[in-house]
Amino acid sequence: MPEYIYEHPDSKEKIVVWQNIHEDHSYEVEGVVYDRVYTVPNASIDSKINAESESEFVKKTKAKTYGELWDASAEMSAKRSEVHGGKDPVKQEHFKEYSKKRKGKKHHTDG
Repeated sequence: MPEYIYEHPDSKEKIVVWQNIHEDHSYEVEGVVYDRVYTVPNASIDSKINAESESEFVKKTKAKTYGELWDASAEMSAKRSEVHGGKDPVKQEHFKEYSKKRKGKKHHTDG
């Protein structure tokens, strides 16, 4: 769930609230309606990651949001696929281990 920041209109105290994206984004306590604080989305200046290097991945993804991590992971997988003839060796190894642990059952994305 995404977090939303609200500010008390008088004291300017800020509070972080986790809300479902489909909820009404408002916050009220004892009749006081807090003002929503809008922030600048996270942006990455250095977004190039060496897809073959695990240490590079760890260094570049330190202190990022889950969404950014998923995006970086997908980008690296695509780069590895390009280099290795359309198959990502890291993903293939994951599928192999997944299947081994589940008595031959394939992962739902292993086509």
